[in-house]
Amino acid sequence: MNLVDMKMEELEQGLLMQPWAWLPLAENSLLVKAYITKQGYALLVSDLQQVWHEQVDASVVSQRAKELNKRLTAPPAAFLCHLDDLLRPLLKDTACPGKATFSCDRVDEAMILRVQSELSGLPFYWNFHCILANPSLVSQHLIRPLMGMSLALQCQGRELATLLRMKDLEIQDYQESGAVLSRDRLKTEPFEENSFLEQFMVELAPPLSCLELMFLLPKPGPLHLLLLAYREDDACGVSDDGNGWNGIEGWPQPPEGSRICMWQSPDKRSK
Repeated sequence: MNLVDMKMEELEQGLLMQPWAWLPLAENSLLVKAYITKQGYALLVSDLQQVWHEQVDASVVSQRAKELNKRLTAPPAAFLCHLDDLLRPLLKDTACPGKATFSCDRVDEAMILRVQSELSGLPFYWNFHCILANPSLVSQHLIRPLMGMSLALQCQGRELATLLRMKDLEIQDYQESGAVLSRDRLKTEPFEENSFLEQFMVELAPPLSCLELMFLLPKPGPLHLLLLAYREDDACGVSDDGNGWNGIEGWPQPPEGSRICMWQSPDKRSK
């Protein structure tokens, strides 16, 4: 592996360790993650519809800096350091406000993220030229972390539900032993997991379609059955006879007679 490949691999690995952050723009907000070193940078941008990517080394930075900032003369490391200073307040969620203006343009399948600020008292301009990220990159940085987090939250939820049921049994034992609550405002109702899941569905479903919710839950369980029977026509297409349900391996079949939330292609929905 030559030196250039090693630098590119370092950028790839560094980007993988960075969190996503919201970048507010006048047009709309974007999800962004970036990793910048003295040797180059790697950047991912998403509008939750598509994901764009750029990864360049110091030689590309030097050439682009000359084209965009003819009055500024500095080594590539200085420009990269300045870009890092501009992005860090946004991506690291620090209290220090950003000192740059961001905007974006979309050309065909590409995205240009424009940055404007000052460097040494002179205007500084930078354009990130991002192309559509390949599926492997999207999976590595977006899908797999989301699925992993979803699974972790499911495990945590099951453990909490078990703990609540044990607490209810403990309280019941106290009551049967003659214990009386000294303050009525501390009284709680026994935990009902199904009712809790139904309420959770009602609160969570509006911003997401049923299909999106189901794919955020990697393991079949009670919530999948609730999603299958959910009656939110605005959230996704609904089939009364279930013809739209083709079944997904490993997921439970919907209850007989229920209205099934199904996915329809955009062409089918528009008819």
